[in-house]
Amino acid sequence: MLMDEVKIKINEIFHSIQGESLLAGKPTAFIRTSYCNLRCTWCDTKYAYWEGTLMTVPEILEKIKPFETQYACVTGGEPLSQRGTLELLNALIKAEYIVSLETNGSFSVKDVPQEVIKVIDIKCPDSGESEKMAWDNFDLVQKQDQFKFVVASQKDFEWAQDICHKNRLHERCTVLYSPAFGLVKPAELAGWILSAKAPVTLQTQQHKEIWGEDQRGV
Repeated sequence: MLMDEVKIKINEIFHSIQGESLLAGKPTAFIRTSYCNLRCTWCDTKYAYWEGTLMTVPEILEKIKPFETQYACVTGGEPLSQRGTLELLNALIKAEYIVSLETNGSFSVKDVPQEVIKVIDIKCPDSGESEKMAWDNFDLVQKQDQFKFVVASQKDFEWAQDICHKNRLHERCTVLYSPAFGLVKPAELAGWILSAKAPVTLQTQQHKEIWGEDQRGV
């Protein structure tokens, strides 16, 4: 199928500061796809479950071109729930963007281009979706990739620690621990990390700190 025939349902496209991952702080073109197969209890993008407009890959590239940034992030929803996302990722690489993919961890990343920085969620128990992970992703990452645990309680923290140790995730790539907004305070999670001497990276949602928790398109 030709690239201009591939259509992806897009929830929103916007230019903002990357708020998460090791790329936090970078001016970034965000491409938020529609649809998600999970229903995490603390989800902050429920509007992306269904809302969106079908767009071709060239239309998406044309939309982000005026942002004049070298970083492009494909997020969701769940990007890998649409087959056209792989075409989009390849097109972004060809256009010489530094490309990151934010995925919920329930789909295998085996077909994602190696050049893409994969930020893979591992859902903790309080999300209600921890049994739906694609565990083979542990063996499919490179050093540039990142595993992310959103921690909503101390129970979640201890579960994440157990997963990391059993699967030696710290030796595979960077591990991010993020406090679930409004449920765990950053200082609280920082304390648990320090007490456990956990070799992880604490991340917060910088975009929410800048623009507030309910602002869309940031």
